[in-house]
Amino acid sequence: MYKILEVKELAASIYYMVVEAKRVAKACKPGQFVIVRADKDAERIPLTICDYDREKGTVTIVFQIVGAGTQMMAALKAGDAFHDFVGPLGCPSEFVSEDLETLKQKKMLFVAGGVGTAPVYPQVKWLHERGIDADVIVGAKTKELLILEEEMKAVAGNLYITTDDGSYGRSGMVTQTISDLVGEGKRYDVCVAIGPMIMMKFVCKLTKELELPTIVSLNPIMVDGTGMCGACRVTVGGKVKFACVDGPEFDGHQVNFDEAMQRQQIYKTEEGRAFLKAKEGDTHHGGCGNCGGDK
Repeated sequence: MYKILEVKELAASIYYMVVEAKRVAKACKPGQFVIVRADKDAERIPLTICDYDREKGTVTIVFQIVGAGTQMMAALKAGDAFHDFVGPLGCPSEFVSEDLETLKQKKMLFVAGGVGTAPVYPQVKWLHERGIDADVIVGAKTKELLILEEEMKAVAGNLYITTDDGSYGRSGMVTQTISDLVGEGKRYDVCVAIGPMIMMKFVCKLTKELELPTIVSLNPIMVDGTGMCGACRVTVGGKVKFACVDGPEFDGHQVNFDEAMQRQQIYKTEEGRAFLKAKEGDTHHGGCGNCGGDK
């Protein structure tokens, strides 16, 4: 059992939890994720790691209520425990393994949308701890849905807040702020965008025009998290990839976002999953081909 040490509601239906998970905390790196279950019969829910403390043996997660599984999680209090807390899963962010001196020469821009702010935070924090201050754009629909502002402010080189309705910070979508910053003379070597699929699609559309290499963290439907079920199948550069083992980060300019978004919708029904299985054939499953995707 994995004890919950702290719980707080960051915004309406968005929760922050600090969980005692010593083995995960010891091994995890920015960009990776965990899969949790509230109890033995609960849904398996993938969540990108928001923060970790190796000394205390804790991992921080942030999630938004979107269904029965996350509603059950939101009812948990400090002192309760998760039945499962599996990880770290997926590949760490690429820059973690780069030569530090080379990395220090790069100017990085992070773009976070909504709850995507949570997985952006540990990446920016990791860089900050090594003397690299990245620019960060955080977007939210409205001021009330903005999360982790103070935490991000403490680790970002420059923090730009934007809200769709103009209720706080700059007004408009994150893409407008990217355009504004470039128009003001800012130059970047790489962009990392994490948020809703539609947001990442349009960020990548813009950055491709700007010839700015862009990394995205994909959040497709996921079942087992080990490449077996095929639920998180995506097409990147014309090749089949599985977000849970090949990602979750990919070259955003190579991702087929339209297919990924359509697949997310189809996969929600039994009929849709059967359709995908018939359409995708041998590439439907990531591993054994006999589990996951048809359930």
